[in-house]
Parts: sequence; C-alpha cells; structure tokens
Amino acid sequence: MTSPATTIAGTGPAGPARPRTPGTEAASAAPRPGRWLSKAAVNGALLLSVGYTLFPLVWLVTAATKDTGGLLAGDAFSPASLRDGFDLGPNLSRLASYNDGVYFRWYLNSLLYAGVGAALCALISVAAGYAFDKYDFRGKEKLFAVVLLGVLVPSTALALPMYLLASRTGLVNTYWSVLIPVLVNPFGVYLSRVFCASHIPDEALEAARIDGAGELRAFWSIGLRMVMPGFVTVFLFQFTAIWNNFFLPLVMLSDQKIFPLSLGLYAWNSNTHAEPAFYPLVVTGSLLAAVPLVVAFVALQRHWKAGLTAGSVK
Repeated sequence: MTSPATTIAGTGPAGPARPRTPGTEAASAAPRPGRWLSKAAVNGALLLSVGYTLFPLVWLVTAATKDTGGLLAGDAFSPASLRDGFDLGPNLSRLASYNDGVYFRWYLNSLLYAGVGAALCALISVAAGYAFDKYDFRGKEKLFAVVLLGVLVPSTALALPMYLLASRTGLVNTYWSVLIPVLVNPFGVYLSRVFCASHIPDEALEAARIDGAGELRAFWSIGLRMVMPGFVTVFLFQFTAIWNNFFLPLVMLSDQKIFPLSLGLYAWNSNTHAEPAFYPLVVTGSLLAAVPLVVAFVALQRHWKAGLTAGSVK
C-alpha cells in the first residue's frame, strides 16, 4: 500500500494536474485584436462627433478676429495674427457702439427671456409633475395624456394661435408676449413626474404632514429639494430653447428695443448683402451669444449630469 507521503506530487482524487505552459497566463490576459479595433472605432467616432460639434464654434472664434475684407476673402477659418491685423478688439468696439449699443440691449432682453422664463417654467413643470405623481384626483391620467399630446405639437404650429390670443389681450409687441408662452413645457412636466416618482419617497411627505407641514410647505421644503437635479435639467433644456427661440419673437415683436439676440442678429444678417460691414458685427455678436449657454452648462453640469443619469442604476 502506498502511503500518502509517497503520493506523486500533482496527483490526487481529481487526477493529475494539467501542466501550465509558460506564457499561457500572459496570452489569456492580453487583449484581443478585435477589442482594440472596436475601441479605436468608438474613439474615432467620438472624435468625429466632437470635431463636428466644435467646428462652428472654432470658426466663430477665428472669424471674429477678421475685418470685412478678411471675411469676404474666404479665409475666415485661419486665425488672424497681430501683424496681419487682429480685429477682435475693433469688432467688439463697433458692436458696442453701433446704434447706441442696441446689441447689448438685445443681450439683456435674451437674458431676461431665457433666465426668468426658464426658471419659472422649471418651477411650474416640477410643481405639475409633483402633483401628477403624489396626488390622486379625477381624470388625472387623462389630463396627463393631454400633456403628453402637447409634446407632439411643434411650437411653430402654436405661434399663430398664440399671436391671435396676444392680440386680443393687447400683449403683442411687449415682453409678456414672449415670456408667457415659454412658461409651459409639456416635456418638462413629463420629465418632472418621472423625477418625482424616483426621488421623492411618500414616507418623507407623510412625515412632514404628521409634523404639521402644509402641502405647499412639504413641496417647497422637501419635494423641491429632493428633485433639484430634475429642476436644473428642465431649466437647462428650457434655457437653451428660449435662448435659441426665433419664430415666436419674429411673430410677436416689431419693436427693435425688445428684440432678443436671435431676432436682432437675423435683422443684421438680412442687411449684409446691401452693407457688407454688417458681417463682422453678425459674426462677433454670434460668438458672444454662445457664451451664456457654455457658462450655464459648465456651471450646472454637476446637477444636470446627476439628473440625466438618475434611475439608471438601482
């Protein structure tokens, strides 16, 4: 009988151990060529997307350094040097002084329309989504279906009916004719209901009611704070939509003093064929018009990133 001490190493009840060839572990850990190709394809597609997205912005930056002759010469994409004539400063000076600084009045108008309108719209959307999610009332789902139908209606189709309503109420050619229509966003209501369902537990609201808080206090102190990523997400979406809004101001406004940037730059661009001197003003004004959008997304990216990824992992 063979004793356990004399048992051949590497054998046992499971049979002889499989010998390991040198380099087997390294070969198994090495990435496959197909994986490298897939990563390269994905990275290449991302680089193309980034280049396609940033190309207009880079063009604006370089074109804003040119005068009228440089823009009409067709070399706007090549940045101007100090020796050849770096005209960004003169372009900004002409932009600020033209027509008594009407451009920066348009700038303030756009900040008013987009800032105030987006903040109030986000608050109304969150309140509506909170009500649809936390309260039970007759016809709730039917009313919410009507809200969802509003998502399918393009805003341009509503411009003429809103103009007729504004003309009946005497709001045409006023700030209110642009501010009031942007306070309602059906998609924001839908998105807010989703956020409220996933971020606001019913137990927290019940505890607030037991402590004596009213419905408005519970919403303002508990619900709104819990759904703040959704509020910021709706705010950014609406801010971008109002800032780039063109058709509604075109229908509602005729006084240049209350134009937003989009409509004012369009008016200047319409004069470029007759007066080429408007080209630098339009290009430089378009460059400055992109600054608030970049600042808003960079400053609030922590909130809207959390909002967009909320509920993706349980």
